[in-house]
Amino acid sequence: MDTDGASKHHATHGFAQGLKSGLPIFLGYLPVGAAFGVVSRAAGFSVLQAASCSALALAGAGQFIGLSLYESGATVLAVLVASSVVNLRYVLFGATLVPMMRGIGMPAQAGLAFFLTDETYAVNVLELRSARATAASMLGVGLIAWSGWVLGTTVGAVAGSAIGDPSRWGLQYAMPAMFTALLVGLVEDRSHVVTAAIAAAFTLLFAATLPGNWYLVLAALAAATVATVVFE
Repeated sequence: MDTDGASKHHATHGFAQGLKSGLPIFLGYLPVGAAFGVVSRAAGFSVLQAASCSALALAGAGQFIGLSLYESGATVLAVLVASSVVNLRYVLFGATLVPMMRGIGMPAQAGLAFFLTDETYAVNVLELRSARATAASMLGVGLIAWSGWVLGTTVGAVAGSAIGDPSRWGLQYAMPAMFTALLVGLVEDRSHVVTAAIAAAFTLLFAATLPGNWYLVLAALAAATVATVVFE
């Protein structure tokens, strides 16, 4: 097999491996994406708008927060700031993936960054530790995860009109449930637990004393600041 053929075979194999590794993410994203689709329809979005939101963003928690603030009448600036603060962790995620990006051009890196989520990051890091991670495998993981999120959102949005009031099904708890699942998965030691408790306390305090919806942003920043000082 010539060099070009071997390279293509290696890339194809890596992509297939990525699809296989990302299949659990696909299955996990279907119900959460469907919940976003139903809630977005209840907020007045069309099926196309709901699906486009997931297709162009792929920021589950950020999308739920943005939608929640939108429904409460928050300004566009508040929505953008809150979503950006929640998604700041991806800056750190991306930095730790730099060793995997050697030899990959900037356009390809930007494309892979689009598919970066908590779950795809975890899978790619695991693949890196086992020396199986390649640009092709990361693309496979990201693409199948994205497909699950968009498909779930679309199905939920289509079914949204039939479901009616989503509160009857408890779907208003989709966002806090997602954050709780992320918290449980990411907590590694006592400092993380304490930081989460501080964030919850600040949220309750600011929600009761500050006007508007900025309390979400301020609580996150305050908790991060206190944790940085206390735990260095």
